[in-house]
Amino acid sequence: MFSFRSIDQFLDYFRDEQSCIDYWEEVRWNGNVVSPYDPQSKVYKCGNNKYKCKNTGKYFNARTGTIFEGSKLSLRKWFYAIYVILGNKKGISSCQLARNIGVTQKTAWKMIQKVHSCLDFNTSQTLEGEVEVDETYIGGTERFKHSNKKIKNAKGRSTKGKTPVFGMVQRGGFILAFVVEDTKSKTLLPIINDTVCPGSAIYSDEWRAYKKLDKQRYNHSIVYHKKGAYVIGKTSTNTIEGFWGHLKRVLKSTYHWVSPKHLQGYVDAETFRYNTKHLSDCERFDVFLQNVYHTFTYKDLIAS
Repeated sequence: MFSFRSIDQFLDYFRDEQSCIDYWEEVRWNGNVVSPYDPQSKVYKCGNNKYKCKNTGKYFNARTGTIFEGSKLSLRKWFYAIYVILGNKKGISSCQLARNIGVTQKTAWKMIQKVHSCLDFNTSQTLEGEVEVDETYIGGTERFKHSNKKIKNAKGRSTKGKTPVFGMVQRGGFILAFVVEDTKSKTLLPIINDTVCPGSAIYSDEWRAYKKLDKQRYNHSIVYHKKGAYVIGKTSTNTIEGFWGHLKRVLKSTYHWVSPKHLQGYVDAETFRYNTKHLSDCERFDVFLQNVYHTFTYKDLIAS
């Protein structure tokens, strides 16, 4: 694995397109090229970084079956984009990325969405031990909307017109966050039951959905924010609330506005940064490359 401490070192290492292709082939195949069309087939090496699957007669290259397939952009531009999207604590806007690599804003935005699509590690991850759970709402400010698009009675801390996001964090471990339809118990409890191992201690605020948690399955403790309490012994939701604060600052300062349709991708990007904070920039870059064509769990990252 290469090592670097700055974007200049990164670009020096990936000095041209061929160096990017060579590196990507090594990461993907580790010296043993496998056909994406028939893994059991013999593979012939052709010119111009192409390969041929003997059994199917189809040609392919290292981009086939990944987010790079079909893209006219060089791998070097893709590598740079991945590095800055994942490495910057507050991400990077499509306008800034477009200026940095010399593409249109639309192209840069599509690149960001493709990178985000590879960051969904949530599906098979479990949490255990001490787990904080909490919900928040993401949405724009009504005063900046056109008069015919404003929602009535959506002032102050109203949740009208905002998108709910539910999160869970294992203390000393990983965080998972999901855009949800609502914050009712019928929505949140199945997520908790599928993700948090039995016997775990769950810490929450007084939101009524959590009161229906199975007391035989979890040791549930509540911190009553409305009574001015934020920490009672071990009981608090400070970690997950700190993450919400960071997420909202990033969305407001870097992206300004995110549609509900694409919100999960931006949430995934922030959870990925949080969950890989123990990795160096080059290790995080490598972890991402390993996930552009198949899925890893966050537990896989510990061994990285």
